[in-house]
Amino acid sequence: MSSNDSGKHAAPPLPEPLRVPVADSHTHLDMQSGTVEEALAKAASVGVTTVVQVGCDLKGSRWAAETAAAYDAVHATVALHPNEAPRIVHGDPGGTSQPPGAGGGRSRQGARESGGQAALDEALAEIDRLAALEQVRGVGETGLDYFRTGPEGKEAQERSFRAHIEIAKRHGKALVIHDREAHDDVLRVLKEEGAPERTVFHCYSGDAEMARICASAGYFMSFAGNVTFKNAQNLRDAVAVAPLELLLVETDAPFLTPVPYRGRPNAPYLVPITVRAMAEVRGIGEDTLATALAANTARAFGY
Repeated sequence: MSSNDSGKHAAPPLPEPLRVPVADSHTHLDMQSGTVEEALAKAASVGVTTVVQVGCDLKGSRWAAETAAAYDAVHATVALHPNEAPRIVHGDPGGTSQPPGAGGGRSRQGARESGGQAALDEALAEIDRLAALEQVRGVGETGLDYFRTGPEGKEAQERSFRAHIEIAKRHGKALVIHDREAHDDVLRVLKEEGAPERTVFHCYSGDAEMARICASAGYFMSFAGNVTFKNAQNLRDAVAVAPLELLLVETDAPFLTPVPYRGRPNAPYLVPITVRAMAEVRGIGEDTLATALAANTARAFGY
């Protein structure tokens, strides 16, 4: 590997610190290099003082709960990712690949766990148990993903999504939604089931029109580094019209690293880049936005 190639994969430099601390509302520390301590210290050094660690499968959800119990700066969410449900039921139908960032080990684990509706019910029971823990502040990421799952997997995804909604409501926890190429069905299921009091669209991927629909329902919209991508005008349009009190910011690290570091590893310490991009879109100062983001995330996740 040339030094030029290694630079493409190197961790981006520290951004200018925020003056008002914020939270990374959605990250995957278990998929990032380095220790939890290092990630939290680096984030705190630039004003990202809280992170929400998100589970995507049973192993990751247990890890999230354990990590949140060990660190005051970490809150957990637990769930079966939308792509995990059909994998458990059918064993990777319709060309489903791993959830974003899930390693090959998780895929093999999923294959071993494939075993029909009973296996899905068993996995959901474990999510239910974890959701009762005090340090677990949300149920997610759950929802629908039609990008990676073919028609054969839709029934299992929707069944899992409805179960997660019920779990979130029963435990009084936030619902964290993964919605990929499934906007209409996600909104339909939320309406049919009755959304929890606090519902977060993670890595918001809709447009301004959908943002207005979410706003009317009181759903939080969390924006990631892809709001900085050249081809993401729909996201910037949504940031512009979403109510300030419903905006969150996230990394979804190690994915969706903001420009100019797209393609390099993402981490919570890069949140300030996205905050500044959002503030520019809205035409407000970064301190004003950061103050709102910090309050909104605490309200969304009840900490």
